[in-house]
Amino acid sequence: MQFAHDLPEAAAEPLLVRSTNADVPSEGDRWSSWDGAMHGPKPRPDWVITTLGAVEEDLGVLKTGKEADVHLIRRWVPDGTTAPVQDSLLAAKRYRGAENRLFHRDSGYLDGRRVRKTRDMRAMQRRTEYGRALIAGQWAFAEFEALAKLWELGLPVPYPVQLDDAEMLMEFFGTGREAAPRLVQTKPGPDLLEELFEQFRHVVLTLAGEGWAHGDLSPYNVLVHDDRLVVIDWPQIVDVVGNPHGFEFLERDVRVMCEWFQRRGLEVDTNEVFGDVAAVAAGSSW
Repeated sequence: MQFAHDLPEAAAEPLLVRSTNADVPSEGDRWSSWDGAMHGPKPRPDWVITTLGAVEEDLGVLKTGKEADVHLIRRWVPDGTTAPVQDSLLAAKRYRGAENRLFHRDSGYLDGRRVRKTRDMRAMQRRTEYGRALIAGQWAFAEFEALAKLWELGLPVPYPVQLDDAEMLMEFFGTGREAAPRLVQTKPGPDLLEELFEQFRHVVLTLAGEGWAHGDLSPYNVLVHDDRLVVIDWPQIVDVVGNPHGFEFLERDVRVMCEWFQRRGLEVDTNEVFGDVAAVAAGSSW
């Protein structure tokens, strides 16, 4: 997949009284990391703060995982500026380096992906030290690219604010400073359960129409916010046709999610759902 990026922009620096150390703001932990980062698609939501005079504070860990940790970040503009948006919360996904990641499952997801240099492709296939570093970088880049395109398609995913090295800032879903629950943690009533299933079905059908599968879809990487699904964790997004295991990933996504809805008491025909989604995915390659 190849998507266009919004390159870093120049912005006027607002009047702000800084501390004596230019590297440390008088408030927060650091100056805004917007400058020099790769930015999300336009039009941007109005809560995205782009002012270079903004500051950021790490409020703690929201989630830990094998591939990355997610922190809650507050970004705000100190008093004395004229920015239209003054304060927002962001989720910061910080990907682990090559030396701290598990690569036993990378090969299946990476099938069908290509890099420009043959040397790089060979290094990735052989899992050399250099190749492992390339793979680590691909996960962050792939997820940012995927979120940008999926958000433009109107799918329920976090808006990708920016990518800077191995840190991606994205939309935070929650109440106050508490993150929205994962689907697996919820116990929806019959009406909401059916509505959530239809939302899930819409997501996988829309993805299939683009020729993609999430690749690791489960109730653990779907949030429920205001009775709406929000699908997270996209670094392994799969090209269903280009990847020789693409339809296997697609079938697994459908089966795992349908089984959860079945356990909650909803009558679901997994084979029928997969048949519909697979037909759409196959048609996307024509």
